[in-house]
Amino acid sequence: MAETNRLRIGILGASGYTGAELVRLLARHPAAEIRLLTADRQAGRPLAEVFPHLGAIRLPDLVKIEAADWNSIDLVFCALPHGTTQTVIAALPRQLKVVDLSADFRLADLPTYAQWYGHAHQAPALQPEAVYGLTELKRAQVAPARLVANPGCYPTAAQLPLVPLVEAGAIDPDDIIIDAKSGVSGAGRDAKQASLYGEVSEGMHAYGVASHRHAPEIEQGLSEAAGRAIIINYTPHLAQMSRDILATLYLRLAKVGSAGELRKILADRYADEPFVRLLAEGQSPATRHVRGANHCLIGVFADRVPGRAILLSAIDNLVKGASGQAVQNMNLMAGLPETAGLEQQPLFP
Repeated sequence: MAETNRLRIGILGASGYTGAELVRLLARHPAAEIRLLTADRQAGRPLAEVFPHLGAIRLPDLVKIEAADWNSIDLVFCALPHGTTQTVIAALPRQLKVVDLSADFRLADLPTYAQWYGHAHQAPALQPEAVYGLTELKRAQVAPARLVANPGCYPTAAQLPLVPLVEAGAIDPDDIIIDAKSGVSGAGRDAKQASLYGEVSEGMHAYGVASHRHAPEIEQGLSEAAGRAIIINYTPHLAQMSRDILATLYLRLAKVGSAGELRKILADRYADEPFVRLLAEGQSPATRHVRGANHCLIGVFADRVPGRAILLSAIDNLVKGASGQAVQNMNLMAGLPETAGLEQQPLFP
């Protein structure tokens, strides 16, 4: 950390949604100072021209990565597109701590990465030191890490309720169905036909059916929890909203006899967590109750089918599903209070 006792921050890829969300969150962080903002195509411009809503914050202008002064930085957030981050991080000075918001270091198994992302890993020597940063479940590993792979949004919404239940043997890990809906911002800020208003509005559609790249990430976490390989049934959907995720999880009970026992396992596990909250019996999480905050809300219901349960999980895909969790991990890595800069409540309505 800098001599001023403020953590000097660089954000690579600051012109995207997650980069802008990092700026929004860090602007009120009591111990962080943004020293570097990069954006290849927007280099030379003030961030306020790219994101007018951030115009009141005093920030450095956007520059290309090649122009960065790494001596003035303690920690870097990489908010770059998937597939481009590995070589960038491999070239960074070793003294920098890194939180990577892309998928480039999330999968520990290199052949699995190549299978799902269509090319060989570009920094295989770095992968073994990357810590998967699902904060509530990996706190001890995140704190001393140099390189943290920030989880994907869907995997965060799915694993926070599922991992404790799989670890406890409370559900059958071979019978998990994940039906999840996300806002359009999950596709990034670049212009894409599938994200156009006329393609998204007044409807909802599935995508990545049986082929979405978050499937192996979720399976990696559940397999670790179960102690053996797990395969899930998972389908994401694009909903007509700008942000947030609602995941519906269909489960078969195993060592427990009721949904109420699942509720107790989760209540005990997350009782002291500032950002994960189990709702009262009969309450269902809603995306409008997490928007803008680093919260995960979980609801537990008995299915009308005997021996089964339904769980629901809601997060803001850009906060708890990306930039908020990244700041949470940064706090741990820097020895700061985990909630620093993340105390804001959800926006409603």
